Amino acid sequence: MIPATREFEIGPLTLGGRRPFVLIAGPCVIESEELAMRTAERLKEICGRLGVPLLFKSSFDKANRSSLDSFRGPGLEQGLAILARVKSEFGIPVISDVHEISQVKPAARVLDALQIPAFLCRQTDLLVAAGGTQKPVNVKKGQFMAPGDMAAAANKIAVTGNQNVFITERGSSFGYHNLVVDMRSLAIIRELGIPVVFDATHSVQLPAAEGRSSGGERRFAPLLARAAVAAGVDGLFIEVHPEPDCALCDGPNSLPLDEFEVLLKVLMELDSLIKSRDSF
Repeated sequence: MIPATREFEIGPLTLGGRRPFVLIAGPCVIESEELAMRTAERLKEICGRLGVPLLFKSSFDKANRSSLDSFRGPGLEQGLAILARVKSEFGIPVISDVHEISQVKPAARVLDALQIPAFLCRQTDLLVAAGGTQKPVNVKKGQFMAPGDMAAAANKIAVTGNQNVFITERGSSFGYHNLVVDMRSLAIIRELGIPVVFDATHSVQLPAAEGRSSGGERRFAPLLARAAVAAGVDGLFIEVHPEPDCALCDGPNSLPLDEFEVLLKVLMELDSLIKSRDSF
């Protein structure tokens, strides 16, 4: 039996325990205010109808793009202003990446949770700074990290008195330009008592496979999402976009927004079934 994880609040949502999964969704990067608002409104409509707790995610800066001239987003000030509007107009809690210590405090004034990118999951000073805000912190597991080793990352946040940490599994490097997901990772992280989220879309990314950008195999994202829910997760991270093939970041692994509801219904049904069993 996999033990229940600790519970804590992210804005109006509660993550962890045996509760239904929280959905973390949105476009990879804030491409424009109009697109962010349109996507957030549509996600709220879908999740409201299905009763799915929603945490809107979009990055104000993608500092780890493959190429120097790849689109990174509007930047800290403008990006946070857009996320603040999403939050105020739709009543949706918001999360975004922080890449530098200088971004942490201004981000914490707007965001309901802070996210540490996978490549930075061992950066002690950044983790401590994020923890010091006392906001929930999502640490994405590095593609080079064993799941059990993420306890050390969580502890770097916990030393600040902040126990509200969750870990996102996003696949592990498997040779060049490829990721694989070991579903045992989800159970291992949950056994630490830490809520675990599965990132279904970054897990099908093909890092730097396009030369100046990453590729992806979005057709496998629903399959992996179903498998992860069956394994037991506290949240799902899924990048969606109105037109993935036109997206400025991570289009090949993002799911079409208009087709998303069908998948979400299946995931909800599976989650309810799994968490109703005593063996979970």
